[in-house]
Amino acid sequence: MERVLFGDNQFFGVNHSSDEKARAQTIRFQEDDAIMAVLDSAIDEGINTFMCTTHDRIGEICNRIRGSEKYQNFKLNPCMPYAHKYANAVTELGYVGTIKQFVPGNIFSTFAKGGLAFMKKDFNELAKLMIDAEMKMFKGINTPVIWVQNVITDLLLGLGMTDFLVTFYKHIKEKYHAEPGFITMNLPLLLDTLEKAGIENPTVCASINKIGFRMSGGIKRYEEVIAQKRCRLVAMQVLAAGALAPREAFEYVCGLDGVESILFGASSRSNIHQSKVMIDSFSSLDRTVERKVNYV
Repeated sequence: MERVLFGDNQFFGVNHSSDEKARAQTIRFQEDDAIMAVLDSAIDEGINTFMCTTHDRIGEICNRIRGSEKYQNFKLNPCMPYAHKYANAVTELGYVGTIKQFVPGNIFSTFAKGGLAFMKKDFNELAKLMIDAEMKMFKGINTPVIWVQNVITDLLLGLGMTDFLVTFYKHIKEKYHAEPGFITMNLPLLLDTLEKAGIENPTVCASINKIGFRMSGGIKRYEEVIAQKRCRLVAMQVLAAGALAPREAFEYVCGLDGVESILFGASSRSNIHQSKVMIDSFSSLDRTVERKVNYV
């Protein structure tokens, strides 16, 4: 994975610190051109991986990326499921109606397959169908890592339903030849659980910041686990929803040996540039210090 990944929260009105900012961002990014302009700014700064939800509007962004040579080296990391989409569909259409609407392929055969799986309570098979439905919009696009959202990861962890996590892992590996990724708010528990299920050195994205925001288990435990290097780790929510100044936040996370990549979102060229420069600077400084220590 690249050192810096670009996220999509700002495009869909997700702001953990301010509802007012969230509304303003929703209005600003009503048009796809506005989203593409920000992605172009990220590319100009040398960021070539977009970690995005499977929001309906991402389908049109995928169409634009597929249709232009400009984005031939641009990678997307889908994060699924987009829970609101399914919640609304279940409310309006029911469970079987939702399967009928979202599963890809021949509608009659897939509906029969999905309906049969539902009747037999074969939820692992249903999970595969839903993964395929989410991935349909990304056909023809480079998706080296495919993620399961923390709302699902952590729910399954809490319920002890590890088999679904294993199903996701195997299906992504076997059908899409991609790296399965797990987003979580409980890094220590997730790693223990995956290792017990036979999944070693997984790819994980977790909240990592200086004040312990959304870090279940606490900072000390996280730092211990990170130092063990038991996973390929992406740090998200580094700014702790705006509670930390960017310089302080990036300096802390870049100093953690064991964090492979850093995910952030921004809505302006200047903020993208400043964040990228700080990450590069602190990462380079950390490597310099490491080389000096090894030399001594």
